[in-house]
Amino acid sequence: MQFTRYAIYYTPPKGALATFGAHWLGWDIEAGQHVAHPDIPDLPCPVENITRTPRKYGLHGTIKPPFHLAQGTSVTELQDACAVLAAKLPAITLPSLQLSRLGGFLAVTIAGEQTPLAELASTVVRDLDPFRAPASDREIKRRQQANLSPRQTALLQKWGYPYVMDEFRFHITLTGPQSEHDASRVHAALAPILVPILPSPFQVSDLTLVGEGPDGMFHEIHRYALSG
Repeated sequence: MQFTRYAIYYTPPKGALATFGAHWLGWDIEAGQHVAHPDIPDLPCPVENITRTPRKYGLHGTIKPPFHLAQGTSVTELQDACAVLAAKLPAITLPSLQLSRLGGFLAVTIAGEQTPLAELASTVVRDLDPFRAPASDREIKRRQQANLSPRQTALLQKWGYPYVMDEFRFHITLTGPQSEHDASRVHAALAPILVPILPSPFQVSDLTLVGEGPDGMFHEIHRYALSG
């Protein structure tokens, strides 16, 4: 399959969270296929509508945001670089995950200190940046419409994305934008199902190279064990 963009994600390993997340979003990023949504009562609208925005990306936490390949680089070289980097990076264990509201959407976030993961993400962003084509003027302008801080604008100019390095906040997006009322209802409906299957402790033992296919959906290309 030919891919238009690439990214480095944390994707949950096989298990309850990965299975539920694939069905919740309606997209299994590992299998590269659409799956049926779960039947969850008391939601304000169908799951398909709630998850329309994050569906194409699959269940994931962004480590290096989506990018086009730089001129003169190849997918094979990117894969080799990912393998070399993963062999240098140690696995990380953090206390746990939690269901959170972030502005107008719901996400799974880290409960407590995230510094080790933020440092890992910064290394990945920096070391793989030679494979990233510079962001276009159109992309820069689109991002700048989000009321970025001066620091975020500087990061956007340097790394092609405003929420990296010291602005990195790990999260696994579960919904598109919701009104305050709807977000509360989705949280109440999801919590009894999702909270019991959130890992505690939370281990990041591998990273996943993904690609955006011609279908507009992101697909797993390869999972690299962190063995440093």
